[in-house]
Amino acid sequence: MLLALIGLVIGALLGALVARRRKGSKTDMLQYAAVFAILFALAGLFLTIFILRASG
Repeated sequence: MLLALIGLVIGALLGALVARRRKGSKTDMLQYAAVFAILFALAGLFLTIFILRASG
C-alpha cells in the first residue's frame, strides 16, 4: 500500500511540473497533477500486488 501512496505523491508533483513546463494555467496544473497521481498510484498498486504475490 505504501508504493501506491508514494506513486500518488510523485505523480502529482510530476504532473504539476509537466504542466508548468508547457506554460499551463493553474487549472492545467491541477488537472495534470490529478491524472498523473491516479496513473502513478495505480502503477504502485499493481506493483504492490505483484510483489506480494511473488513473495509468497
